[in-house]
Amino acid sequence: MVIELATVAVVEGQQQEFEQAFSIAQQYLTGATGYRSYRLLRCLEQPNRYVLQIEWDTLKSHTEDFRNSSAYQAFRQLVYSFYAGTPEVLHYEVLQLPSISSV
Repeated sequence: MVIELATVAVVEGQQQEFEQAFSIAQQYLTGATGYRSYRLLRCLEQPNRYVLQIEWDTLKSHTEDFRNSSAYQAFRQLVYSFYAGTPEVLHYEVLQLPSISSV
């Protein structure tokens, strides 16, 4: 599993419109090959900043399968106009660390 974290700044004052557009755009995301789940987080200190956390089967599921699909183009068309700049998009893996035993 791969976790995509996209940090997005939305044009000030357009947060409600962005959230409405995202509620429509999510259908293109959730139907994607390799998609598992997502969460959209809004920052409390800076309410025009969001983090989109998406779980994918593989990195390829996002960077190739979804980004090269017509669904991505539809998703992008709905939400990208609200972005105040280029989002930072990074991918992470979950680490399985050994548990600490009590002495």
